Amino acid sequence: MTGGTVGDGCVFCRAATGDDPLVVHRGTAAFVILNLFPYNNGHVMVVPRRHIATLGEATADELGELITLVRDAERVLTAAYAPHGINVGLNLGRAAGAGVADHLHVHLVPRWNGDTNFMTVVADARVLPETLEQTAARLRPLFATGAATAGPPPGHVPGV
Repeated sequence: MTGGTVGDGCVFCRAATGDDPLVVHRGTAAFVILNLFPYNNGHVMVVPRRHIATLGEATADELGELITLVRDAERVLTAAYAPHGINVGLNLGRAAGAGVADHLHVHLVPRWNGDTNFMTVVADARVLPETLEQTAARLRPLFATGAATAGPPPGHVPGV
């Protein structure tokens, strides 16, 4: 995703206030949205509603909900996809790789052993077996029904 100017010009500000079909869960201070250009099925981002660029600009309440939704998204992705691992990360600033440099967001990307394939290496293309609509339909009910707060099964270790 690229762009990110304040107000109507920011893709995340529009998603925070509108009826964006990529949003899979809304909290009070933050929301969870599918990445329009996912690295893998289930690639989501947790985004504060307020237009801020860094963690240092966030209030304590925003930080609390942001990390809670990161945890909840981890649980939902684990329940939905049973990945071997999940990349969780922030890119603060364009030089760090942020596509939307001026609106903070946390990526969660489910990963499986051997999930890099020849299409990515040879053609710089990704092949995903699930559409964004299918991903949204899979994740929304899990956020709504409490799978996000249930946690993984006892003794669960990703990738084992």
